[in-house]
Amino acid sequence: MSTTTKPFYRTELSLIIGLVTAGLFMAFGKGWLDDLTNMPKTIALFAWLFGIMLWSSFGVVRHADCLAIKLGEPYGTLILTLSVITIEVIMVSAVMLTGSENPTLGRDMMFAVVMIVLNCLVGLSLFIGGIKHHQQEFNLQGANTFLTVLIPLSVLGLILPNFTQATAPGTFSPAQAIFIIVAIIALYGAFLAIQTMRHQPFFMSPAAIRGDEDDDDHHGDLDIRSVPYHIVLLVLSMLPIILLSKKIAVIIDYGIATAGAPAPLGGFLVAILVLAPEGMAALQSAYFNKLQRSMNICLGSALATIGLTVPAVLIIGMVTAKTVVLGLTPAEEVLLVLTLAVSAVNFNSSRTNVVQGLVHIILFATYCLLIFD
Repeated sequence: MSTTTKPFYRTELSLIIGLVTAGLFMAFGKGWLDDLTNMPKTIALFAWLFGIMLWSSFGVVRHADCLAIKLGEPYGTLILTLSVITIEVIMVSAVMLTGSENPTLGRDMMFAVVMIVLNCLVGLSLFIGGIKHHQQEFNLQGANTFLTVLIPLSVLGLILPNFTQATAPGTFSPAQAIFIIVAIIALYGAFLAIQTMRHQPFFMSPAAIRGDEDDDDHHGDLDIRSVPYHIVLLVLSMLPIILLSKKIAVIIDYGIATAGAPAPLGGFLVAILVLAPEGMAALQSAYFNKLQRSMNICLGSALATIGLTVPAVLIIGMVTAKTVVLGLTPAEEVLLVLTLAVSAVNFNSSRTNVVQGLVHIILFATYCLLIFD
């Protein structure tokens, strides 16, 4: 870790090139993306966009790491989580307001994020950590607090709509929607208050609480500056990802249509790109035996997805009079309940191993199978 100030153009090269790329696509992207029948050109555009978005993700993670060092846990991971989920909310809101009628858009995006986070990222984190360190420990009180709020929010937002009778299956009536918005915001707001103020030690690693945590943070040669600097640069580093995500979605949708692949695959691939910053941070933390940070990122991301996206899509649906379908399909309901149950069992002990990670990976593979069949 370094506190030596380096030239801006060296530390923020990914931001500079990312913003230049976003500017080029804002100016010329319509012409470039109008005709995608030229396969070499389409592949080159996809590789360009994917590479820049991934590079920008590294910048987001770097500034989140710096904030984690400056502010301590859980503030560093909370800032990263809220930043990335804000990208998701902005993307879904933009498509709902300007795109064609797609009543299941919010539901599909939320379910994809929850499955990627709770099964893919949690599974890989536990698996990688288990392979390298055999057993890893985390704060059981923090994990239980996450799940205590995540389970009811998931059921209220994604399963309950299938059992209401006031409107069509999968939807809420205006009165029900208002209640769900207030309930979810209240629960998520109370959780944030507990996480950042009243019970902050719940979300710190047991080693840090005991005072015997390794001083080597494994953050590499970071250029640590002021908190406002890293907050501003973190937001700016997200801009290319936000601006380019809809551009790459056009190419992905074209490729899916041309190949005859299932429509949900597009939202799944875009969700992976959006979650890239959190995914890299979570896996890196698990590898360096910082499982508490990894779990804060993963469980916090799943919780923020429900806590922020459900109210956003319901409010937009009420304001624009658009139908919003939140209820999952029967197969998706089973997979969500199974994922929550396995998470509750796995996080019932303060130590994890490789088998627990493998279980989540299998559940993620099952989700991927359901996309195609």
